Amino acid sequence: MQALVAPTYNRLADVLTDAPWDAPSLCAKWAVRHVVAHVTMPARLTPDLFAAEMAAARGDFGVLSDTVAARDAELPADVLLAQLRSPELHAWQPPGGGAAGALSHAVIHSLDITVALDRPAVAPPEAVTAVLDLITEARGTWFGIDLTGVHLEATDLNWQWSDAEPVGPPVRTDGGSLVAVLSGRTLPDGRGLPRVGRLHST
Repeated sequence: MQALVAPTYNRLADVLTDAPWDAPSLCAKWAVRHVVAHVTMPARLTPDLFAAEMAAARGDFGVLSDTVAARDAELPADVLLAQLRSPELHAWQPPGGGAAGALSHAVIHSLDITVALDRPAVAPPEAVTAVLDLITEARGTWFGIDLTGVHLEATDLNWQWSDAEPVGPPVRTDGGSLVAVLSGRTLPDGRGLPRVGRLHST
């Protein structure tokens, strides 16, 4: 899974060279530049700096994320693009999350940008499929999504998932958009899935 992180970030950097950085992303209150600043944190923050940021946020990772995203979104675009392509970011794994967590982080946040901008997904198809499997194997609990009675079909991938007793029409869209809605996001056309809990910070 870790090997799929680098191409995801590299292709995202390619897309962002001519993208509107101030456009809204799928992350509430965050523009594209805030998402980029968020995902590139591991390329800037050493363990000691991260610990200092966490202490300043009084142990609240959500506060840390918002603070760092707001501040570092003002970095020059070429700096952030270089960090998207950096080996440090490509090798990073979230504490306790391993390679699966690293790939999920890369794929989901890349989609926060590309879906919002109506651009094709940048993650390799096998990366999108892997994240779809990870989220549905956890039955949506990562993001507080209610998958009761839900049937999902990716229109561009050989992938589908169904609850034991699906009810209603299937949720059919491209794989990237399915990852987005399974991650608690609302698509630009208003589609989403019911949430039963607080959105997880990824």
